Amino acid sequence: QVQLVESGGGLVQAGGSLRLSCAASGRRFSNYIMGWFRQAPGKEREFVATISRSGDSTTYADSVKGRFTISRDNAKNTVYLQMNSLKPEDTAVYYCAAEFTSWRPVVTREVDYDYWGQGTQVTVSS
Repeated sequence: QVQLVESGGGLVQAGGSLRLSCAASGRRFSNYIMGWFRQAPGKEREFVATISRSGDSTTYADSVKGRFTISRDNAKNTVYLQMNSLKPEDTAVYYCAAEFTSWRPVVTREVDYDYWGQGTQVTVSS
């Protein structure tokens, strides 16, 4: 079992930046592939970014590529999402997730993740 707690959300103007954090507790953090997802009002939850257990492999959704950066610090049991050049369409609740069993280096499918945080709201004003 692992517990995930997101922080760092808030209100920002278009073009601004935010850094989300997700602190994990429970089982050994470095055993988990980590991911970020988001859910906008009236829409389904969608994949944003994922990072491998060691941090040497990442994958991004096309909509955020070049603007968002996922990273992790296994010594601090924390995964981050640096969001730059934010757009109003980035407004959503952002969730971090952990995946334990996959043999793949990264995982993009929501259904494959085992544990989820409660989410943090990001609002980008135009």
